[in-house]
Amino acid sequence: MADTDDPFALFARWFAEAEQSEPNDPNGMALATATPDGRPSVRMVLMKDWDRDGFVFYTNLESRKGDELRANRAVALLFHWKSLRRQVRIEGHAEDVTAAEADAYFATRPRLARLGAWASDQSRPLASRAALIARAAAMEVRYPIGDIPRPPHWSGYRVVPAQFEFWQDMPFRLHDRVVFARATNGWTQGNLYP
Repeated sequence: MADTDDPFALFARWFAEAEQSEPNDPNGMALATATPDGRPSVRMVLMKDWDRDGFVFYTNLESRKGDELRANRAVALLFHWKSLRRQVRIEGHAEDVTAAEADAYFATRPRLARLGAWASDQSRPLASRAALIARAAAMEVRYPIGDIPRPPHWSGYRVVPAQFEFWQDMPFRLHDRVVFARATNGWTQGNLYP
């Protein structure tokens, strides 16, 4: 499987194949965070950008994940591409994206999604769906035309990898597992038993 010693090159190839084969959201990834005392939490988010610096997603900074990331920057990601019978696990730490990056991405979102970022108190109790719809309507009144600024509580994180694991399903459960770990001057590479 790993005909390269560069985990980013292998990810690029696998992601390109997933974009061709996955019926929905090839950029969907499970994000695992934890509280300072180690209580884990996982949810699906969408990767909005990636490069050799890391994997970027955006969120409400006041959400549960935002609270956990403020307290504990250690995270894990999981891409699962069922149609290809592959997954990629990434462990690392989360860094804040710049305000300019967050502004640029926010400006690309559909208008209703930008209004929703203002209307939603993500992860906090909601009395009724009608209450959320009313808040969204109030945001449409507040911003009837033109630009909608990025809320101060909405931004993004870049997950900087310390380790990758590439998993490929193989017959008789003799799966192929290749691990890359960040080293001082590059990446070490090895295999794991399935």
